[in-house]
Amino acid sequence: MPAAPSSVVDASEVALSTRSLSLWYGPRQVLSEISLDVPARRITALIGPSGCGKSSLLRCLNRLNDEIAEARVAGGVRVGDTDAYAKDTLVHDLRRRVGMVFQKPNPFPLSIHDNVAYGLRLLGVRRRRELDERIEAALRFAALWDEVATRLDDSALELSLGQQQRLVIARAIAVEPEILLLDEPASALDPAATLRFEELLHELAQRYTLLLVTHNMQQAARVSHFSAFLHGGRLIEFGDTDALFTNPGQRQTEDFITGRYG
Repeated sequence: MPAAPSSVVDASEVALSTRSLSLWYGPRQVLSEISLDVPARRITALIGPSGCGKSSLLRCLNRLNDEIAEARVAGGVRVGDTDAYAKDTLVHDLRRRVGMVFQKPNPFPLSIHDNVAYGLRLLGVRRRRELDERIEAALRFAALWDEVATRLDDSALELSLGQQQRLVIARAIAVEPEILLLDEPASALDPAATLRFEELLHELAQRYTLLLVTHNMQQAARVSHFSAFLHGGRLIEFGDTDALFTNPGQRQTEDFITGRYG
């Protein structure tokens, strides 16, 4: 049994927490009793072998598993003071507060401008000047403005993969979320684009809480402040990344990090 999350992160610094979170897809249990405190304005990496439940855990946090008919969740998720699974919680508002960036960039088949404006318009932002200002601010913060400022009317599908991934982040942060869930966001990028993306993550962490799924141990060590190791749908260990990578408290963690797993 891993140490209580409160032993790692001060309660006043927690942006998101789970308690005894379990998930089933039909009869198959994929998460078991996950209790985790995610620190605010830090990068927390979720690491572990394929199929251990990392992506499924992300989808529980903003209720994307609601879209899967056979999915069933038990336990609790809190975003700040909000019970994510309470009957009166508005799912669309939860997903605005907890944005998601997927492994493969998913820009809409719209212009660059309209991709970033999409969520803003859903929130009722209609005035052109306000839209343009917020779109520019989001693109600047996603380190994309200088590359697209003169081509905002071009299709987002014409961008490179690295640019598309930064556009997706701009689209997510335009609606001012609190948390970004990142599901292997650099796995399809070339080394140069990956380096630029990792630099962007550090910039984002100054304003947002980031939860990053990665299979790249070097990347987790480079970019994250905290790491959580999952195995078989359970949280095995959670702690400061430097400490966890250099002096893991569990043999399973050590075997995975050093490549002896399996």
